Amino acid sequence: MVLTTHHHWDHAGGNNGMKKLLKDVPIYGGVKDKVEGCSHPVQHGDEFSISPTVRVKCLETPCHTKGHISYFITSTLPNDKSAVFTGDTLFIGGCGRFFEGTPDQMYQSLCKTLASLPLETQVYCGHEYTQKNLEFALTLEPKNEALLRKMEWVLRQRKQKLATVPSTIGDELEFNPFMRVDQKSLQLATGRESPLEVMAEVRRMKDNYKGR
Repeated sequence: MVLTTHHHWDHAGGNNGMKKLLKDVPIYGGVKDKVEGCSHPVQHGDEFSISPTVRVKCLETPCHTKGHISYFITSTLPNDKSAVFTGDTLFIGGCGRFFEGTPDQMYQSLCKTLASLPLETQVYCGHEYTQKNLEFALTLEPKNEALLRKMEWVLRQRKQKLATVPSTIGDELEFNPFMRVDQKSLQLATGRESPLEVMAEVRRMKDNYKGR
């Protein structure tokens, strides 16, 4: 089956081609999104199985697109770890642009829906922008020890041409500024007080960030 997070071409543009290659393959996508080739529209809380041991739960995580779905995957096998496929809602150290939504929606998606998953849940995102995201995060929290450690690790990984995905929900809560908008350090860095105001300001700052 094909699990599509949202309708953008770089995530859904191959769905019709998959249908030609794999006859009758089920293609899942958010009921509020216009996902190419979608045969199984889903909404928040829907669940289904991939196999006898692997279960999928659909989580509405709107803002990047209004019908964005993240897929939370669990297994009954003892050595398997849970994972969430977050598309363009949550990146390692960052989040997607607010193309079709509001700061409040991204706050709910990141700081409520995804943050409520088990801390050890592995995060698989749609793009690997980790190094640039952490460079920006360091302009906000230059003394965040978890962030500094993560950046050192990322630089080692990239030097060896290795991936920086996955992360975990627990790790993101320690260094991702978009999941830390209720922290005093982010309030001071942005000059804003409420989490929603901080979310909006961090996004504005990131959109204008030119890099080091």
